[in-house]
Amino acid sequence: MPNSTELKGNWDEFKGKLKQKYAELTDDDVTYQEGKEDEMWGKLEQKLGKAKKEIMSLFQ
Repeated sequence: MPNSTELKGNWDEFKGKLKQKYAELTDDDVTYQEGKEDEMWGKLEQKLGKAKKEIMSLFQ
């Protein structure tokens, strides 16, 4: 599983994969903002019904 620095560096690729797999995600759902990382993960977990670890496993 990537760490925060790796994830930030590859976020555009990762959010593209998320949006392909989960068409219900909007740009607002996958917008990465410095300091609001926990809020973004909370939205994704709630909307997808999956834990952060499960969502990040798609990155591999």
